Amino acid sequence: MHIARRASIDPIDMRATLLLCACAALANAFAPAFSGVAVARAAPARTATMLDAKKKKKDLQTPKPVRERKVKDDKIEVDGVVTEALPSANFRVEIGATKQVLLCTISGKIRKNFVKILVGDSVKVELSPYDLTRGRITFRERN
Repeated sequence: MHIARRASIDPIDMRATLLLCACAALANAFAPAFSGVAVARAAPARTATMLDAKKKKKDLQTPKPVRERKVKDDKIEVDGVVTEALPSANFRVEIGATKQVLLCTISGKIRKNFVKILVGDSVKVELSPYDLTRGRITFRERN
């Protein structure tokens, strides 16, 4: 839309004409496309002031509290000797002090690193205080 120049233009008339032009431009910019295909529009470029405002907002937020890991004091660690190898990575382990036989599985790190455990190996076993007949093999001693 082109505004013709006149010799004497009323300032109020000029403002109204400019406002109409701006409204028409905005309406064209946000009008849906006439073809049935959706048109992808580029996101507006972020200015430095917008990024600075985000940084300031982030700085004003209170920091999250740091989580402290609990020390697992409820585990009982004993030494034993593997007496029998069972399927599914289970073993019977005899504790040296009491000669009690436990059913033990392999811990995740030993399983991950493919540590081979054979009958007769000395191992460290973690026991839960809730069930003293089952354990987890956490370390294989070198012979």
